[in-house]
Amino acid sequence: MTDTPTKDSISAQVAALPGLPMKELWALWDAHFPRRPAHTNRHYVESRLAYRLQVQTYGPLPAGVRRYLVERGALFSKIQQAGRGTECHLMPGTVLVREWDEREYRVTVTAEGLYELEGQRFKSLSAAARHITGTQWSGPKFFGLKAGKGGQR
Repeated sequence: MTDTPTKDSISAQVAALPGLPMKELWALWDAHFPRRPAHTNRHYVESRLAYRLQVQTYGPLPAGVRRYLVERGALFSKIQQAGRGTECHLMPGTVLVREWDEREYRVTVTAEGLYELEGQRFKSLSAAARHITGTQWSGPKFFGLKAGKGGQR
């Protein structure tokens, strides 16, 4: 018998990830990665582990496939920078960090094009910024994606 994982066993391992307690997910993470991520969103941990297990069995994606996926993600990104005619493409999984009132906030871009903050989802960055500050803000400006007056970010 060989120690090399089979394609069937990898499929079973990936399928089992959502049912594992976080303690077991972290043990698996520690076995495959040198350090833990800054954000501990369960979905993120599961998806990174699933990808790592598959890469170890099947190998990495070919460069052409990776380029295609990046281009498709950019094509369907829902964020545009107003006033400049250029788009700001945020891929799912992107984490925007902003310190406000002596506290750090992390907003994660979801696969659905929403923005998740502390388990709550928002339709726009502006809604997330409003939740953080309690006042009306341009979300892209608040998170430093859009320059302010005089071109300052």
